Amino acid sequence: MWTRELIKTRAKEVLKLTYWKAFVISLVLVLVGGDSGIGTSGSNIRGSRSHQMRGFIGQPGYDYEPYFNVTLFIIIIITAVLLFRILVGYALEVGGRRFFKQAAQTDVNMGYLGSAFKRESYTAVTLTMLYKGVLIFLWSLLLIIPGVIKSYAYSMVPYILADNPNIGYSRAIQLSNQMTDGHKFDMWVLDLSFIGWYLLGMLLFYVGVLFVKPYENATKAELYLILRQNALDNAYCTWDELLMENPI
Repeated sequence: MWTRELIKTRAKEVLKLTYWKAFVISLVLVLVGGDSGIGTSGSNIRGSRSHQMRGFIGQPGYDYEPYFNVTLFIIIIITAVLLFRILVGYALEVGGRRFFKQAAQTDVNMGYLGSAFKRESYTAVTLTMLYKGVLIFLWSLLLIIPGVIKSYAYSMVPYILADNPNIGYSRAIQLSNQMTDGHKFDMWVLDLSFIGWYLLGMLLFYVGVLFVKPYENATKAELYLILRQNALDNAYCTWDELLMENPI
């Protein structure tokens, strides 16, 4: 069994020696969408302008071309962002998780960030992460709560891929489900425990939030190591399956 205090204490010990490297890795994860949601600051449209547009659209001789061009431009931007997330972001996310996982075991090497781009790993990692993303999206279509629950259930997938990139998309999902079974509520509470730090970070014009990320990422890596050991002890997986050497 694990506690928030235990894994946070371990994370702090790791960060005493690795903080600035962890900060750089965390910043990359944020930039590629692997550590935060993408906000839509332009979603609020003034009602008066919307009313004016409704008044013009449909009138004889109305010129649709400017609005068509804007819509096309937005579609192109969204598509480019999604492709970047899939083709680059997924691999960097797995590499970043590997850095934090290994740092928790005193193996600090920033080269782990690009480890998922290796020829023998890249395709498998990208497809598995895409499969995970599609599943969470489909669950979220039902209601918000099922999507949140499944996001916790599948949250260990990047770490599993960091251990074995070629474990297979179905097996990675299955193993993550098994690892998180009975822990999802505690994982949610763990996330809530960082709110105070993020509120404090927001006082510095949101820049301070970035300095909290290494702490959160290091804590999540500690959690994975505990859940992985539980999975090994309960025979959910084998040492060989995770490409690890049995210390016994």
